[in-house]
Amino acid sequence: MSGQIEVRCRCGQVQGMVTDASPQHANRVVCYCDDCQAYAHQLGRADLLNAKGGSDIVQIAPATLSFTQGQDRIAGLRLTPKGLYRWYATCCNTPVGNTMTPAMPFVGIPVQSFDAPRVDDVFGAPVAEIFGKCAVGEPPPGSTSLNLGMFLRAIGKVLGWRLGGKAWPHPFFARETRAPAYPLTIVPQERREALRTLCGPHPTAQALP
Repeated sequence: MSGQIEVRCRCGQVQGMVTDASPQHANRVVCYCDDCQAYAHQLGRADLLNAKGGSDIVQIAPATLSFTQGQDRIAGLRLTPKGLYRWYATCCNTPVGNTMTPAMPFVGIPVQSFDAPRVDDVFGAPVAEIFGKCAVGEPPPGSTSLNLGMFLRAIGKVLGWRLGGKAWPHPFFARETRAPAYPLTIVPQERREALRTLCGPHPTAQALP
C-alpha cells in the first residue's frame, strides 16, 4: 500500500513530502561510485556514507516529491559540467535529491533525508549495491558486476514514470523552460581532483578544508 513520507534536512529548515511511498513505486540501491563519495565530502557530510563509502539512495518519480518549506534554502551543484544535478539544503548541507535532466525523470534521495525511523518499512531494503569497484577497501559481494535485474528495474521505473505522467511537476526544474529552479554551481576541476583523494578503494586523504 502506498503512503506518504516526509523529507527533512538535518536542521529542519527544508521540508517536503513524498507521496506514493512504497517499494512498488521506488527503486532503492546503495551506490559506491566515487562521484557520490566526492559529493558527500564536498558538502562536509561524509557521515552520510557507510563504512565502505556507499550512499543508500531511494529513487522516486519527480511528481511524487514536493517541498513545503525552505525552498529558499535549496541549491544545486554538479561535479562536472555534464554530471548529475545534486540538490541540497544550504542551511545544513543535507542532500535532498539527485537528478538528471527532466527528460530522464527520477529523483534519488538519501535515506537519511527521510523523516522516518525505519525507511525499510516504507521502501523495502535496497535491491542492489552498485559500483563496488569504487568502494573503500574490499568491495561488497556482488557490487562489482553488472546487475541486469536492477538495471532493467530502474529503466522500467523511469519509463513508467515518464509515460504515466509522473515527470511533472518536477521539484527541481521549471516546466516552462526546463531550466533549474534553484541556484546551481559547478565544482571547479582543481577542487574535484582534491575530492578524489578522499574516495575510492584506497583514499590518500582524510579531510579537506
